[in-house]
Amino acid sequence: MKTLVLLSGGMDSVTALHWARAEHEVVGAVSFDYGAKHNHREIPLAAWHCAQNGVKHDIIGLDFVNRLFASDLLKSGGEIPDGHYAHETMKQTVVPFRNGIMLAIACGLAESREAESLVIAAHAGDHAIYPDCRESFMQSMAAAMCEGTYARIELLRPFIHLDKAGIAKLGASLNVDYGKTWSCYKGGDLHCGKCGTCVERIEAFALAGLDDPTIYGAGA
Repeated sequence: MKTLVLLSGGMDSVTALHWARAEHEVVGAVSFDYGAKHNHREIPLAAWHCAQNGVKHDIIGLDFVNRLFASDLLKSGGEIPDGHYAHETMKQTVVPFRNGIMLAIACGLAESREAESLVIAAHAGDHAIYPDCRESFMQSMAAAMCEGTYARIELLRPFIHLDKAGIAKLGASLNVDYGKTWSCYKGGDLHCGKCGTCVERIEAFALAGLDDPTIYGAGA
């Protein structure tokens, strides 16, 4: 099946790219620059993986999100909280309807590329904090994408019932270079090792029994 991959440059989406290449015909990958504090760290790594795998890569700017939306994940927002990914404070990093916006745009791009499906790497660990990562939301978006396109684009979500440790194990079996992925929401020179996404990353490699290739900042 011809498919397009949503690719941020993080662990999950990079694994999804490699999974899609093993299971389908990848016609391209798309990244969104929407003003997140870590976009400048993630997107070059997304581009690197596409170049390594001969996949066409598009970057779509959504500057209005940073200007108009309220979220501490954005450059226009407050500080990224430290702590576990499941903590209540992580709700500060929710970008309202982010996946809905990105999926709508990517769906149009997928049909324009004559793809039959679209891959998103939403996983079980996202569900507690992000409403637009939950399977109930994904089912609704999948129905809209199918009904709203002549190609009846399918929304593939291979990791929706998988946690990040499971994704790491799968990626290791696909020879994913996780040293060339980015998680930290703070977007500094190194992973901070303290924010929710860093803590989740550290836990994922530990639970998967894999060496963590990440360099963390002092005090992590």
